[in-house]
Amino acid sequence: MGRLNRDPLAWGRYVAVAGAYAACYELTRYFSFSHWTLTAGLRLACLFLVPKRFWPALAVGEALPIAEMAALHARQFGITWAVLASIPPMIFCMPIVGLLRARSSLRRPDGQINMAMLMFATLACALVTTLDNSLVLSTVVMADGSAAPSATAPIFLAWLLGAYLGALTITPTIMALRERALAMGRKRVTWQAWWRSPLTRDTLFIAVPILALLLGVASQVDGGALQATRIAMAAPVLALTWRHGWHGSALGGMLASIGMASTSFRLQDPAMIQAQTVLAFVLSTSLLFGVRVARRMSKRALAEAPAGAQHR
Repeated sequence: MGRLNRDPLAWGRYVAVAGAYAACYELTRYFSFSHWTLTAGLRLACLFLVPKRFWPALAVGEALPIAEMAALHARQFGITWAVLASIPPMIFCMPIVGLLRARSSLRRPDGQINMAMLMFATLACALVTTLDNSLVLSTVVMADGSAAPSATAPIFLAWLLGAYLGALTITPTIMALRERALAMGRKRVTWQAWWRSPLTRDTLFIAVPILALLLGVASQVDGGALQATRIAMAAPVLALTWRHGWHGSALGGMLASIGMASTSFRLQDPAMIQAQTVLAFVLSTSLLFGVRVARRMSKRALAEAPAGAQHR
């Protein structure tokens, strides 16, 4: 606190971080639903990439929109529910990520991302967030005297899947884009540079057309055919993983997750949850396998580089 008082710009930075996070949280929450919680991905990415001194600002930024929502529904669900619902899930995820960051690094000795740690953090944060939601739901007291909802096993699993898949949709993509931007060094990050990237072109000319075709099919079928179409959306994830490692997994998984979510016509749809479970499994294994692909690509690039370039 003494350092904050001596730095007249410190509080301004904290306010800026809190405000930026609150705005991003509102945006991701707008596109989220029970079994596709994008806010979980934003939360996890910020906890890994933002310095710890700004974590209190992140918690405040998350608490603001959550507290507003709780206050608007306090009369309907009860004061106890409103108070507990105002506690940001960020608070429960901070110890998990903090412990992992203290004991290990996001980078392995070979320079590759520590995907196993990231996946463990994703699952652990999804679990504690789901437990928190279940506890808060158990305190609901309906104003009209009707029976309060309860966190049944299907609801619990849907929330857990939503937090896990939502994190896999956002966090690896942010990590991949950040890594590629850092790899450019002092070069300007321009549209021309991104366009010349093989990953960008494969995403635009392989993943996007395949998903667009599958979305067109999904709009015309139902039942088993619709379910098969949804599961087929995992194909671009595998293709991009094979060609570009975990960066391809991240971008392909984000697009596949968005495409699959756009075929949801009602909440708590068992068929949709089953398809998302398949996608979550494919994306998880692709990210882990993609690290090996990226390592092999790095070794190949180093071997093909001129001798002088290897010893600079």
